[in-house]
Amino acid sequence: MTQLIFLGAFFVVLMLGMLWDLGVFSKTTQEEVTAKQALKHTAGWFSVGLLMTLVIYYFHANLQNIRGMDDLLTYQLEYKVQLDLSAGVDHALQDFSKTAAISYLSGFLLEYALSIDNLFVILLIFQSFKMNGENQKRILIWGVIGAVVLRFLFIYLGSEIVSKFEWVMYLFGAFLVYSGFKMLGTGDDESIETDNHIVVRYAKKWFRVAENNPSETRFFIRQGGHLYLTIPFLVLIIVDITDVVFAVDSVPAVFGVTRDPYLVFFSNIFAVMGLRSLYFLLGAGMDKFYSLKYGLSMILVYIGLKMLLEKYAHQYGFNEIHNLLVIIGILALSIFWSIWFPKDNIEEQTS
Repeated sequence: MTQLIFLGAFFVVLMLGMLWDLGVFSKTTQEEVTAKQALKHTAGWFSVGLLMTLVIYYFHANLQNIRGMDDLLTYQLEYKVQLDLSAGVDHALQDFSKTAAISYLSGFLLEYALSIDNLFVILLIFQSFKMNGENQKRILIWGVIGAVVLRFLFIYLGSEIVSKFEWVMYLFGAFLVYSGFKMLGTGDDESIETDNHIVVRYAKKWFRVAENNPSETRFFIRQGGHLYLTIPFLVLIIVDITDVVFAVDSVPAVFGVTRDPYLVFFSNIFAVMGLRSLYFLLGAGMDKFYSLKYGLSMILVYIGLKMLLEKYAHQYGFNEIHNLLVIIGILALSIFWSIWFPKDNIEEQTS
């Protein structure tokens, strides 16, 4: 019953916040979303994500039905967590709450950073397909909703697989190391060949697709008695597919931080929910944080190696606090590097 009440309250608050953030209660268009509004919403969602750390600290034991030492031992064995069970149940419960809160915070910061990287690709998609402001707003609204649903499915499937097949964690770890090095080697594409994009080609092969109209905001239109898909609808599909591609990296990465499905879900959702506001805040200035991609690649490699060598890390006393400090340190270094050494200055020196 406690779980149902907590999750029910969580989803009610989350849905109200999402509707407010996505502008469902407002009739304004994207052009009217000012930098001040975007900053307010971004700060609001990021603050909620941080405050969720306290909620996890005080209520996660109830959510997991942790009552005594036997429950703590079961949790420790099931999710491969190191808890101090040597000083009595009260101390053990406090250590459980601290560990859960730190694990959530680490996962939230990791997923938030990976979501920012997702925005670079979304901006590239919008620019390539020449989506106007109103289309960007609508596509982001439905894109975020789709991302929440898809992340839930990924986390559910991932949790079931990890709980049944321990060796999958090593597969995840190897994949993250590969993804991290692959991200380091990718260049900065300036455009997408819209006509040759696989979604556009298959849509035109199997469905009626209306010619590109920059002022078209509908997803479906009728012409000559036939239903046509529009380019904005195809862009929405591309955005959701892009999120699936990023989820293939981000969901295994957060499982490298914690195997608790609740913590994985909460960290993912709060990172995704502020995506629209963050997009409008950063806008075309996202390329200023050019070094973030390299920081994220280092984090993916680090998380992958941690998953592969977790047994040895525990032997040397590496815990959730160290994990959090490493993630924060890499993110801070990559962001400050972009600020200290702007991309324009580097290009001028090399030209």
